[in-house]
Amino acid sequence: MATQMFEGRGHAAVYQKYRFAPGKELQETILTYLQEKGANPAELVVDVGCGSGQGTRFLAEHFKKVVGTDISEAQIQEAKEAPSMPNVSYLVCPAEELPFEDASVDVLTSFTAAHWFDIEKFMKEANRVLKPGGCVAISTYTVDMSVRYGNCSEQLTKVFRECWDLLLKYSHSRIKFVLEDYKEIFEALLFPDKKRITNIYDNIPMTVASVVGYLESASPYQAFKKNDPEAAKSLLQKTEKKMLETMGVSSPETPVEFWVRHVCVLGCK
Repeated sequence: MATQMFEGRGHAAVYQKYRFAPGKELQETILTYLQEKGANPAELVVDVGCGSGQGTRFLAEHFKKVVGTDISEAQIQEAKEAPSMPNVSYLVCPAEELPFEDASVDVLTSFTAAHWFDIEKFMKEANRVLKPGGCVAISTYTVDMSVRYGNCSEQLTKVFRECWDLLLKYSHSRIKFVLEDYKEIFEALLFPDKKRITNIYDNIPMTVASVVGYLESASPYQAFKKNDPEAAKSLLQKTEKKMLETMGVSSPETPVEFWVRHVCVLGCK
């Protein structure tokens, strides 16, 4: 069975507010691959483990019909309440039991979610629903992140990573898939025509407040918060304070560059 995280309405709301959409480089990587494989134009794209719909909304700009699916009702509710294009719809269902006919889907995507799935069952389901010649694009951002601002980027990243390293102690065992750059997920993909790209770097425009909000949305933070709410809250407050002091500014709304490294597993049936 898939691992169920991000279930509560409060966590889903934080997720919607602070999780970022796929960056430009990742978008280009996926769209270029689909173009090469002749999967674009696609009639039906399914975004599995869509959360509050950040990746689903990007796909809707490029494809005729996009369906976002997630096991969490709270996440799907957040996705439905966000502004989106008329060609998008959302369904609550497990990644391993997709309500689509055999060979009916042109493209199957998953953004920073596949590590929570039952990998073997999900891959069989992907194989079942995809048309011959259909494609998968399974990506995640990694823990390789940096925060840049003026001439204090190195120190700023250090402050961010100190917080992140502390939170990782509370991470679920399935984070190992991310730490291994989705190697196991790549190997489990049933199509011989496949590749894994591990060096996609994106600059996500953020503010100090949204970087701290991203930390709050992460599953290890939520685990820490359940364990010790006061200590968790204090950690975020101290991290924000240190970031502002390092930058020599007072407003949490000060823009920063948030650099992330993505990994992407691509395959064609």
